[in-house]
Amino acid sequence: TLVWCSGPSWWTLNPSTRIRIPVRALTQICFTGNFDVLSTGPEAMDDWRTFDIANPTEEHAMIREMVRDFVREEVEPQALAHDRDEKFNLGLFRQLGEYGLLGITISDEYGGAGMDATAAAIVNEELSYSDPGFCLAYLAHAQLTVNNLAVNGSDEQKARFLPGLCSGELVGCMAMSEPDYGTDALAMTTTATRQGDGNWCINGRKMWITNGVIDDEGTPADIVWLYARTGTDEKGRPEISTFIIEKGMDGYKSGQKIMDKLGMRASNTAELVFEDCIVPPENMVGDQGNSIRHMMRNLELERISLAAQAVGISRRCLADMTRYAGEREAFGKPIREFGQMQRHIGESWAEYRAMRAYLYETCRVTSLESGGQRLDSDGVKLYATTAAKNIADRAIQVMGGYGYVGEYVVERLWRDAKLLEIGGGTLESHQKNITRDLAKNS
Repeated sequence: TLVWCSGPSWWTLNPSTRIRIPVRALTQICFTGNFDVLSTGPEAMDDWRTFDIANPTEEHAMIREMVRDFVREEVEPQALAHDRDEKFNLGLFRQLGEYGLLGITISDEYGGAGMDATAAAIVNEELSYSDPGFCLAYLAHAQLTVNNLAVNGSDEQKARFLPGLCSGELVGCMAMSEPDYGTDALAMTTTATRQGDGNWCINGRKMWITNGVIDDEGTPADIVWLYARTGTDEKGRPEISTFIIEKGMDGYKSGQKIMDKLGMRASNTAELVFEDCIVPPENMVGDQGNSIRHMMRNLELERISLAAQAVGISRRCLADMTRYAGEREAFGKPIREFGQMQRHIGESWAEYRAMRAYLYETCRVTSLESGGQRLDSDGVKLYATTAAKNIADRAIQVMGGYGYVGEYVVERLWRDAKLLEIGGGTLESHQKNITRDLAKNS
């Protein structure tokens, strides 16, 4: 019998005894016997009227509460300063490993929590309620690097790298975009050439890489999930292969750290440089030239996670503007009684609820192993990211001058939301993909 308790990271045998358990242990622990339970998770899950698609199981609800508590106690107090100073909070990031969140979708064999796309979305939503920039660093590590490796790496590669990535000892990033190529990923010019001794020699530059550096000294990421061109197939199409690059390999270094970003300033963005970088054959992932399929498949999880960030941003902006509209008075009454403010709040609520439902329905049908949900992973990101930006804009409008300054959070969320329309696929690329997929299905 699984015994739940009042807090997301607590189990209890009696009111005076509490034991903190990380997420990855939830599926490993059960108690038997007649213990008193302080409170349970969602009840009557067999009744469809009580079912919450954003918290489909007690375990999902428990993770949400745990992350929400962590955000309130640890993330919120540091968010403003790290955005202002453009600093990545590496110590706080490593705390996520202690909670099992850096491997949220990874088997507990490697220190993960062994959960699904819904759990990944929950973590991204809750972190982004307070600090989307910090959350972006989490996403680049947990979804773009760790999940990619868990699904596509060999047993030997997973055993070598996943434990350190899940604990936070190692910080990972994914390198696809280049100075001259973004959405047109197959036109990448970074090359990997096989040498006579079996090693690979990589040359090229990658740009806009979240977690590319991990500190102000320009220390490069410990692990890079790198896409490079290894040739051309018989039809003249580029062969794309994947390599795991380790800090310390000859020829791998960081370039410039990108400064003065509009938003997402609490995550590091950098250029990575590969000059005759020698990589052993055991660090190639899968077969030569077979990376396009798994590259596209993992983009589904990335887009779902970015849409989840949009949901978190929207929920925070809606909460703050609603609270402010009830407290601020003009002409002798709260401003929420004025039709102009009601329009901002009402439209924001409807858009937030729509994106939330679309997000978690897409999560419900998404397989991390096989993918196949490009239509709706593109669709939910297309809708949610622009809606989040608009909701943040309305929050600033409702809050007036207060909304325009950092102390009141919503201006930062507005800046952060803009990146969601660009990163992980531009709005235009989603429109193209959706139109093509609908044409195929018609």
